[in-house]
Parts: sequence; C-alpha cells; structure tokens
Amino acid sequence: MNNLITDVKSLEIETLKNLKNSKADNTLKAYQSDFRDFSGFCAKNGLSSIPTQPKIVALYITHLSKFSKFSTLKRRIASISVIHKLKGHYLDTKHPIIMENLHGIKRTLGSRQKAKKPLLINDLKLIINVINEENIRDKALILIGFAGGFRRSELVNIYYEDIEFVKEGVKILIKRSKTDQIGEGSIKAIPYLENQEFCPVIALKNYFKTKFVDISEGKVFEISDKSVALIIKKYAKKAGLDASKYAGHSLRSGFATTAAEFGAEERNIMAMTGHKTTQMVR
Repeated sequence: MNNLITDVKSLEIETLKNLKNSKADNTLKAYQSDFRDFSGFCAKNGLSSIPTQPKIVALYITHLSKFSKFSTLKRRIASISVIHKLKGHYLDTKHPIIMENLHGIKRTLGSRQKAKKPLLINDLKLIINVINEENIRDKALILIGFAGGFRRSELVNIYYEDIEFVKEGVKILIKRSKTDQIGEGSIKAIPYLENQEFCPVIALKNYFKTKFVDISEGKVFEISDKSVALIIKKYAKKAGLDASKYAGHSLRSGFATTAAEFGAEERNIMAMTGHKTTQMVR
C-alpha cells in the first residue's frame, strides 16, 4: 500500500512537471504574472485565489473591465485556469457566471480595442531612412522582422547559432514559437534584395560586423519583446508617422499584407508567418 502511495505521488510530480514543460518559459512567466494580479485582487477583498470559484473569477473580470482591454480579460481567465491545473485544481472557466459576464462586458465595451496598423513598404522605407549608423541593430531588427514575418517573441529569441548565411541570403532557425510549443522548429529563409539600403541580409551582416557589438553567442538582439514595439514607435515618430498606430505586431502583419498585395498565395504567406489558419491570415 505504501509503495502504491509513493508511486502515485511520483506520478503526480512527474505529471505536474510535464504540464510545466508543455508551456514555453515566457508563456509560463506571463501566466504567473497574470495570476499574481488575480491573487492581489483576492487578498485585498478577502477571497480565495487558489482554489478559487467561478463567481470570484467573474467578480475579478468585472473589476478588470473598468480599465482593461477585452483581450486582457480573456487572457487573465486562461492564466488563472492554467495555474490551477499546474497546482492540481479544477476550475470551470466555462461556467455560465463567467461566460455570461464576459458576453455582457463585451457588449458594454463594444469594440474598444483598436488593431494596430501593418507596417507597409512605403512607411517601412521612411522608418529605415531615419535610422542612423549608430543604431544598426535597430535597422537589422526591423528589416529582419519584416522580411521574415516574425512574431516579437520569435525575433527576440534568435540566437547567434540559429543563423546561417548562405549564397542566396540567410536562414534563421526558429526553435519554438507560439504555435509550436513542443519545439519542432522551423526555418525562415530570407533572400538578398537588389536594393542594398533596405536589404535585411546586408543589414544583419553589417550589425555583426559593427564595432559597437561583439556577437559570438547568446541572443542576437538582446532585447525584450516589449522593446520591439518601443523601437518601432520611436522611429515611426521620427519619420513623421503616427507612432500610436504601430506596435511589434506591425512587422508581421505588414509582411503578410505586402505579400498579399504582390499576389502571394495564402499558403505561402502562412508558411512564412506561421499562421495556422487562413482566417487568421485574412
């Protein structure tokens, strides 16, 4: 009997470990950050954060709806659910009190969340033109991010050893992405462009050669995913554009939009951006 109890305990520990390993490190950190906010709300109001009840989650999202985007509410619910699973608790996030509350909030808020603009070719050129030689890293970041249809999280997690320059351009290994949590990996191939001023491959090579950096290992750009948006906004403003309309996602959506305008097929765009459905691409 004791052996059976010991075996079950070890299986529980291993199961929890598998659950944690199923999520990327950055994703887990985001879940934990969200849950800390929920815990703070519960502590302030004398409520239980774990295990919690659907009613408490409903109260929390009503509280959040006063100052947060609708997408944030959904993400917080998902985070609370994941942390409960990791701790071995069940939480019914599809309970009517949560779902009906969400529907009511959505109708009240309307479409308050505004989508950011894709960064298209002409605006991309304006932005690149205002980047001076001292900021060659930012030039490489933006051009590679656009040309590869990168997510922010993918872009900032490129390592030196993931890059291979070839005769046609550069191949970049994406070890893990939002839609590839098990780490099968994929390769983005970016060719040389005739116009060297806007060529992502040349910009990346120049970044490696510059005296301002000495890259041999580790992350290539050494910034956070949030910094990508700040960098784009910085140069958009400098170029005379409305910086508030752009974000880190503008590189990926800009690539997809531009490729579509030039007649690229949806499946080819999806192969580069990593979108899983044509609906998302559209």
